[in-house]
Amino acid sequence: MKRRPEDLVVFLGPSLPADEAHRLASCRVLPPARQGDVWRALALRPRAIALVDGLFEAQPSVWHHELLAAMDAGVAVFGGASMGALRAAELSAHGMVGVGQIFEWYRDGVLVDDSEVALLHVDAEFGYQPLTVPLVNVRHVAAQARAARVLKPKQAQALVTAAAGIFYQERSWPRLLEAVTPKWTAAARAGWEGWFSRGVEDLKRLDAQACIRAAAAFLGSGAPVHPPRGASRPSPSSLVRRRRLADDVSVISGQAVPSSQVLAALERAPDSVELAEAGLRRALLAGWARSMGLVPTEEEIQGAEAEWWRRHPIRPAAREAFLVACGLDGPGLRRLCEERALERLALSHAQRLLPDGPSWQEALASEARLQGRWVEEARTVAGSAIPRPVR
Repeated sequence: MKRRPEDLVVFLGPSLPADEAHRLASCRVLPPARQGDVWRALALRPRAIALVDGLFEAQPSVWHHELLAAMDAGVAVFGGASMGALRAAELSAHGMVGVGQIFEWYRDGVLVDDSEVALLHVDAEFGYQPLTVPLVNVRHVAAQARAARVLKPKQAQALVTAAAGIFYQERSWPRLLEAVTPKWTAAARAGWEGWFSRGVEDLKRLDAQACIRAAAAFLGSGAPVHPPRGASRPSPSSLVRRRRLADDVSVISGQAVPSSQVLAALERAPDSVELAEAGLRRALLAGWARSMGLVPTEEEIQGAEAEWWRRHPIRPAAREAFLVACGLDGPGLRRLCEERALERLALSHAQRLLPDGPSWQEALASEARLQGRWVEEARTVAGSAIPRPVR
């Protein structure tokens, strides 16, 4: 199967220039992730996502539920360097793959504060170039200087301590060195300056490169995505479901259409009340069935899905595009079909779900009377009962 750039979606900002990411792998580079961006990216049908950079503070950060939804949709999710390292450490038990030293520090509890990876950077117009130094980079450089015997252990620790005391939006190498080097001997300063002037490693950059390479290597291997054994997927709360509904997109002829706009159009439709009431009845009946311990079989779920496709006669090759146009993916369609199967289970057990519950015939009669169908059928039956005249 021919690779598309969208097979690998990379959320990237100050950790690595976009053109370097493109040199490392065929990929679609998106800006640093904010809340809702991973849900929206699923409309691109990626096979893997590499989360490197993400927004925080001024905008809501990428949500754990989005990454879980991506993995549930069969997308391999990798994280490293910055926001990706944080989320990977939090979600590694659920199948997210962490890459790099920064991820390992968070995973192992060496680092616990999110601010370790924070930095100030310019906007997209200037390529998200960093303006300040993240604390993780200072830790890395201090460790290397100590290993090279450029700094003594106390000097290396003092460098990190001083960096931690400077607000991330103001932390720069000149300001940091101005705070610590006056306390060093002339020989120590000379040794440091000679070593530092040759260039120091950017740990976030290295980890970002490793994260993208790992995701690209996974795609190249052709391996399927398997959640780890025992991994649990909590059912999304109503808050999460409503937020995803607002953030999702449908793709029509290559154009992304926000779900919020589609929903607004449906709310203005003449039959919006009927549509909503039908959806509510199904959701309530399915929830009731679950609470009663009813569980649909795989055959019943597949039957509901087959029925759905019969109502939408789309050729198999075009089904994936149709799902995207519906704002659905495979797991989303399965959830709808499971709900439909549960609804039918509830209806088929109606006499047992309530004390002295209604029968199927009673339900048929009451709905026919409510809709006026009863009198129509009664007239038809009455007409057919009148004997025809004999000539």
